[in-house]
Amino acid sequence: MEHWIWLPEKQYPNKQKTKLSCMIDGDTNYTVCELVKTYDFGGRSVKKFDLTVSGDTAFLLLINGAPALRGPACVGGDFLYNEVLRPEYYACSVVFTPQDASSPLRFSALVRMGSVRICEYSRGVGGFTLCGTAEFDDGTQEEIKTDESWRIRLLPGYAAPYVYSGAQPQAFIAAEPKMPPVKTLTAPIPPCDERVLPLENGGRITLAAPGTYRKTYELDKIRACRLTVRHTGAPVRVKVTGAELPGGADWSYDLAFTEDGAYYGMELQSVGELLIELQKETDAPCEVLVELCASHYPAPTCARTETSDEALNRVFNVCVHSLKYCRQTIHLDSPRHCEPLACTGDYYIETLMTAFTFGDLRLAAFDLSRTANLLRQHDGEMFHTTYSLIWVQMLWDVYRLTGDTAILAENADALLLLLRRFAGYVGENGLIETPPNYMFIDWLNPDGINLHHPPKALGQTCMCMFYYGALKTAAKIFTTIRNAPAAEDAAARAEALREATEKHLWDAERKLFFEGLNTPTPEDMIYNYMPQNTEKRYYRLHANILAAYFGFFGETEDRALLKRILEAKDLGEAQPYFQHFLLDAVYRRGLREEYTLRLLDRWKPHIEECPKGLPEGFYKPTPDYSFDRSHAWAGTPAYALPLAISGLKMIESGFRKISLSPSSLGLDFARAEIPTPYGKITVTAYKNGAPKIEAPKEIGIAVER
Repeated sequence: MEHWIWLPEKQYPNKQKTKLSCMIDGDTNYTVCELVKTYDFGGRSVKKFDLTVSGDTAFLLLINGAPALRGPACVGGDFLYNEVLRPEYYACSVVFTPQDASSPLRFSALVRMGSVRICEYSRGVGGFTLCGTAEFDDGTQEEIKTDESWRIRLLPGYAAPYVYSGAQPQAFIAAEPKMPPVKTLTAPIPPCDERVLPLENGGRITLAAPGTYRKTYELDKIRACRLTVRHTGAPVRVKVTGAELPGGADWSYDLAFTEDGAYYGMELQSVGELLIELQKETDAPCEVLVELCASHYPAPTCARTETSDEALNRVFNVCVHSLKYCRQTIHLDSPRHCEPLACTGDYYIETLMTAFTFGDLRLAAFDLSRTANLLRQHDGEMFHTTYSLIWVQMLWDVYRLTGDTAILAENADALLLLLRRFAGYVGENGLIETPPNYMFIDWLNPDGINLHHPPKALGQTCMCMFYYGALKTAAKIFTTIRNAPAAEDAAARAEALREATEKHLWDAERKLFFEGLNTPTPEDMIYNYMPQNTEKRYYRLHANILAAYFGFFGETEDRALLKRILEAKDLGEAQPYFQHFLLDAVYRRGLREEYTLRLLDRWKPHIEECPKGLPEGFYKPTPDYSFDRSHAWAGTPAYALPLAISGLKMIESGFRKISLSPSSLGLDFARAEIPTPYGKITVTAYKNGAPKIEAPKEIGIAVER
């Protein structure tokens, strides 16, 4: 489908190239063009289009003025090696039925060259490509594609990100065929669903007199949106400020309209409130139409969990809502941050949440393969060391939930690279001793030390635990795909690490792990993400949670360790991110009925304070830190609650055989729906009374009492 077209190089020599990522210093050469082609089709009525479309770096395709597709699907990417061209870039594929199917049909694409958000990656050159088939009511078909018959014009009004100058479009000229530097692949996921949100008076503002006018729109929930502003009439300046919470200013657009036209924002924003400020200097009237187009990965159905505790239901529902809008063409940490694929810890939690809500794990599988590409390209290295290890857990759980063995085989080479890299970090004492960093642990600052990238004394034991878990899981993966030597090697390394961790990091007197050794960090290892070590020994929740989570000692001792830390008052705090591992440890160690609701109560005051979105954290790590309210890593109740109610255990992958042990967790009533490849399972439990289970006949179910 390499039918790329762009501005002719002879006329526009300075509008051809851009840097690969906005995380690289320098000018992005921000450029927006419009490409058009009108198809007559001989008067035939179009039944549908099958289209595959891509653009560098962002595009909006319209057919007869109606939005048809945005893209492309994200590359993924990391915080490292952004100066290196990615080998894979993606197109979006869509089946589109035009509202007006009669000929002629005008295709128009707005294409932005240059990355704006950090999840965007460019090929380094501008371009647009479309190919596909038009199918007509009479059964005939016709191929369509971008070529030199398309017309293109520069839109200088798009002066910079979030700025529209009002400069008029240049004249259309013939587009020039281009050859992209890397092959374009078609993303194995559907494009995002989009809908215009209802605003007061349809978002229509009419001004007659000169002056300044302000209007605020407050949304009922925080959503991921793109902005469109249409204008007719007298010149006007429009400033649009958006925020998640009232009174904030998370982002702003400055738009000057000199004549009729429209501005299409292609950047995803997180919106809970919108402030519009209009400035007009003449007596002539004008009208401005503001539209917010909400975007998310398709979610045609959603499994629900309900209990007799209404506050708990609100927590669950807000978690699901935030998850919905963090699922785009990649999982996002939040639509406010739009971080790249590097944040695997977030996306692992979101994957498990999806398993108990929307049920479609194709996005998770695609994230796994894109992350594997990063590991292959950089010899197993990623920016966040612990997150790269969590990728192994995510790989195994997506296989267990889908039953797709191929996903293990396809990513096995990347897994070997990752494990080989971490084997190189092991010191003579058998522990992880020489990693590039110990991040990420949690959004906390004990003693003013940032646990995003802590020193060894606050990160080493967690790193060893994550590596131990990755090795144990890798052994299961290699066993499943019948690679016995690799499975044996991973199992042996896991046991050696377990012994070293117990020997050097376990305090037998206190019966707790401390968070790391106090040995000095060599000066040649110190940089902004590896601080010098501390002389203080730290006993905190995190390493002990992971020990119980990964089954470090065995069932009895792990349960006892978990109960000790759950009852302790002197082990610090854990943010919602690490509460995921705590809740899962509680479930794994048979303590769900005793502790699940107690832990989930932590979310209730935050949702009562703001039911519009999910807070990134419970505690500010520093007084000036501003948490977002759209962060799905904090949504683990959408996974932990239905899991605890159902008591689900996977016996054969892909829900071919499972066990259930329903519990109301002490509530009067609790019901959980669980999506499966065969349809939904519904588990209903009562404080007094027998549970009820409804399930597809294809699933083998053992019920434990």
